[in-house]
Parts: sequence; structure tokens; C-alpha cells
Amino acid sequence: MKLLFIDDEQTFLKYLAKRLVIDGFSVKTTFSGEEGVDAASKEAFDVAVVDLQMPGIDGIEVQRRLKDLQPNLPCIVLTGHGSVENALESGKYNAFKFLSKPVDMDTLIDTIKAAHDFRLQQEQLASGKDGSSKGSGNQGPIARLYGKFRRLYGVEK
Repeated sequence: MKLLFIDDEQTFLKYLAKRLVIDGFSVKTTFSGEEGVDAASKEAFDVAVVDLQMPGIDGIEVQRRLKDLQPNLPCIVLTGHGSVENALESGKYNAFKFLSKPVDMDTLIDTIKAAHDFRLQQEQLASGKDGSSKGSGNQGPIARLYGKFRRLYGVEK
């Protein structure tokens, strides 16, 4: 699985990348929002992990640009400066989940795998390969919003 990590804390990012490579992931690290968007314009990724507060363009703007470049790319927002307002703003750009630093490695890995599985499910639904007639297209706006909040905060039914 190919991951894009965008975080301005280089020591933290290098540690995470080394650990994730050991666990079998392919990791591209970038140290600013601009670098991350540039990387996504040149190659496809399975999941992105984006810091929320960075110099230059912030994590919310990065998510918006990533969504334009790779519409199916799930973004996990990872930040040491979490707030409800930021989580809601990130939710506008379909943040898969909002995690606070310091993050437990097992939690991060499980979240990355869940984001990748979610992406695969969405792609199957879009292509109609699962044979299911159940989809978000049959839901009203409140049900879709509720689903986004459940994913954002990691709450299962």
C-alpha cells in the first residue's frame, strides 16, 4: 500500500515513515503542504496522512487540493492542535478520520488499513461490482452527514 505523509515535523515524520516501512508500507514523506500536493500530482497514492497545522498551506487546504487531484484518496488528519472546528472543517473534504498527536502506532496502522478498505469498498460501489443496491445515493442529506461524522470520529454502528 502506498502512503503519502505530509507533516512539517521532520523528526516525527521520519520516525513514522521508518516504522511503517518496517510494517510493509511504501511511504512517501513530504514536509509541507505544497510538497505533498506536488507529489500527489505526479503519482497515485492509496491513503494520505495529513498534518492539520503547517506553515504555508494548511491541512484543510491540502485535503481540498488532494481531493481535486485524486478524488478517491482518503485523508487521515493527524494533528497536535485538534479542535472540533478543525475536525468539522476537515470533514467538508471527507477526512476519513481525525487523530491527535501523539498517536499510538497500532491505532495509526489500523486507521490506515481501514481507510484503504473504505476506499476499495467505495470503488467497488462506484463500479457496481459488489451487486449491492445499497449505497449512499439512496440516503438523504442528513443520513450522509451522519455517516461522515461516524467515519470522522471513528464511531461504528
